[in-house]
Amino acid sequence: MKKIIIIKYGELTTKKDNISFFINTLKDNIKNALININHEIIFDKGRMFISTENYEEVVEVLTNTFGIHEINIAYELDNNNIELISNNLLELLKSKEFNTFKVNTKRSDKNYPLNSMDINKKLGSLILNKFKNKKVDVHNPDLNINVEIRFNKSYFYFEKVKGIGGYPVGTLGKGLLMLSGGIDSPVAGYYALKRGIRIEAIYFESPPHTSLNAKNKVLSLARELSKYGGYVKVHIVNFTKIQEAIYKNCPHEYMITIMRRIMYRISERLSYKINAKVLINGESVGQVASQTLTSMRVINEVVKIPVLRPLACFDKIEIINVAKNINTYDISILPYEDCCTIFVPDHPVINPISSLAEEYEKLIPYEELINEALKNIEVIKILKENKKFDNIL
Repeated sequence: MKKIIIIKYGELTTKKDNISFFINTLKDNIKNALININHEIIFDKGRMFISTENYEEVVEVLTNTFGIHEINIAYELDNNNIELISNNLLELLKSKEFNTFKVNTKRSDKNYPLNSMDINKKLGSLILNKFKNKKVDVHNPDLNINVEIRFNKSYFYFEKVKGIGGYPVGTLGKGLLMLSGGIDSPVAGYYALKRGIRIEAIYFESPPHTSLNAKNKVLSLARELSKYGGYVKVHIVNFTKIQEAIYKNCPHEYMITIMRRIMYRISERLSYKINAKVLINGESVGQVASQTLTSMRVINEVVKIPVLRPLACFDKIEIINVAKNINTYDISILPYEDCCTIFVPDHPVINPISSLAEEYEKLIPYEELINEALKNIEVIKILKENKKFDNIL
């Protein structure tokens, strides 16, 4: 017998005619994530099998890989003869500590002479005879003994590692994440990745009003997200002239509305350049003035591209809990302001009027400013291994 890692697909199995595309993308994503670890992958539409000497490292990578429902470290037997299965299983159980057990068998080979229930009964009986003080408990056993009978092979495993599910990154195209230094947008990026969307990010900086620390904070957030997709390209837009023009020329209660409308315009134009199909942001209904339903409508109307808001109906506590789980929360709360938090008026409008927003925008040469900003974008590709942000494109 040899040790092997079994991957179960979960939601991917619902894809029917497209399943090969999803599984091949998952395989490619895993190969890229394991590029520095010796391994071998074989797969079919039911399971993926990984051979390696570095099981713990590989499992750690797989637990951060979207498209995986479950991971098992198993023992592979190059035979599905019931006597050999029985003898090898009994040998494995000598090293296990348990008082109660349950046998669960899955049989891919439907021509196998015994069905799953017959195998459970036979193996259970042999275990009881071999280990006199053990008992069967089908509800809450100390040890789950999982047996899979496949064509010319059989597998045993005792523990299951939960995967993070979703679709393999890249299967649903690309989106542009509006990434700030706050708590919400990285969580939105995580959920977009989970649905198979490859993300690139856009970050608006406003030096000298925002600092290098604020920029590096966002790049650190991108690095956390890159653990799930291999890399994240961050497009950094200098927003200083635009933000100062809005502050000097527009009514302060409309500053946030106009600022967001211009951010949306820039993001849409960049999305066409990089072939992103949607914009993604961390807006949550009612959380701040720019996220009332009226504000969202007035801001959204300046673009034609679809806008995904994965967190639209989450409350703040839910978002914080996810941020902690994906290790972005401690970065997000670092005290470095981004351009969304500077020049904030005391009383921003919560029910803006489209016609007024349009009139106030005419007070600044926003098209000229947008074109200048788009010409001077800095692009940094963040890899999950990067500790420094020196991979400038």
